[in-house]
Amino acid sequence: MTNQTSLDCDVLVCGGGVAGTVAAVVAARNGSRVILAERYGFLGGNATAGAVAQFNSWQTASGRRVVAGMAQEVVDRLRQYGGAGEHEVFVMSTGHKMDRVAYAPEVLKLVLDDMVSEAGVQPLLHANLLDVKRTGRQVEAVRLLTKSGAITVQPRVLVDTSGDLDALRHAGARFLALNEGEVLQPATMMFRFGPVDFDVMDALPKQELISLARRGYESGALARAALHCSRDPFSRDGWFNISRLAIDATDALALGRAEIEGRRQAWSAARYLREQVPGCELGRLQAFATQVGIRETRRIEGDHVLTSNELLEPTNFTDAIAAGAYPIDIHPATGGELEYKSLGEKHAYQIPFRSLIPTTLDNALVAGRGVSATHEALAAIRVMTISMAVGQAAGLAASMAASSDSRGAVREVDVNRLRAMLQKQGSVLG
Repeated sequence: MTNQTSLDCDVLVCGGGVAGTVAAVVAARNGSRVILAERYGFLGGNATAGAVAQFNSWQTASGRRVVAGMAQEVVDRLRQYGGAGEHEVFVMSTGHKMDRVAYAPEVLKLVLDDMVSEAGVQPLLHANLLDVKRTGRQVEAVRLLTKSGAITVQPRVLVDTSGDLDALRHAGARFLALNEGEVLQPATMMFRFGPVDFDVMDALPKQELISLARRGYESGALARAALHCSRDPFSRDGWFNISRLAIDATDALALGRAEIEGRRQAWSAARYLREQVPGCELGRLQAFATQVGIRETRRIEGDHVLTSNELLEPTNFTDAIAAGAYPIDIHPATGGELEYKSLGEKHAYQIPFRSLIPTTLDNALVAGRGVSATHEALAAIRVMTISMAVGQAAGLAASMAASSDSRGAVREVDVNRLRAMLQKQGSVLG
């Protein structure tokens, strides 16, 4: 039995999604003592609990690779288990072109377990945030509620990768507000359906698939006009991303209602698939995701607020620590469509280190969907491939700050050295 009520470490990562797990592994490999706190009994966040089941957007439309490094290592390890498909370019049921690697969410849990164990990360699973002690601009301690009781962790550097940025909220950080006319992107309840005859379904003319999705939405059977599916590597099942839940996921009551409504939407969608979509006649709903997948809640006010114009130009940043090519993809809270801004064939953009640094704190960083970006810019950089790339940078920067004599001051990290080390690790920075 664990009787410790206090722990100290170089780097505390709050949130064990793919961004947080990558950050923790990179920091530990760089020699830091790392604790990774996660509320579930497994790692992966939206990638496992949310069952997104595909890693999107590795390259520009012309095929130039813009995400590699630790994200590629995750996929390579998945393939060693037989848990990931090949990289492919496909056309979504909405008519948009995309590239992806499909994977098995349950196998990803094993892969992330392997990575943290081999790196020497101390995982604190089944750990929920209680509060944060802050002195001036310094995070001094984070209290976590565990099965052993409350544990106080005293880190040199805090990395908040929880998505909702609960630790930084308790630390009194400032967040970006939505502009007039903007609303939070909705959540989605992923569900597993099968068996599917993918030879039949994939052979459907794109216009017919679009028409089927539109008819399902207009009839009320589908919550949005989409039939987007990622094939499970081990079976003839698919994970479907076709629900829509307009909520603020930081509202506990609203989140609970969304979980219930999400399962209702999934059941309705599964019936429509079986009755109306060729190739799905023998299928049944096999599983719900553990939780609804959240696209957007809190965004940190950072030293730099990344904008959609900077993505579309694109702006070259001297402190770029990651790159991406995912389009601006806004799921409206209501209606069946997408707001989708495609990029040019060779277009890629950069994410600056300053967008990871909270304005009001000296020893904290952010990675994942809570980075400092406008609502519209976040709609591009929120996807899990880019989140892993940003997590890699955050973990390495946190380790560098923790090993210095500056009390974990992240702004004193040598950005040129950080960038050089990331490139040596396989990251693409532009």
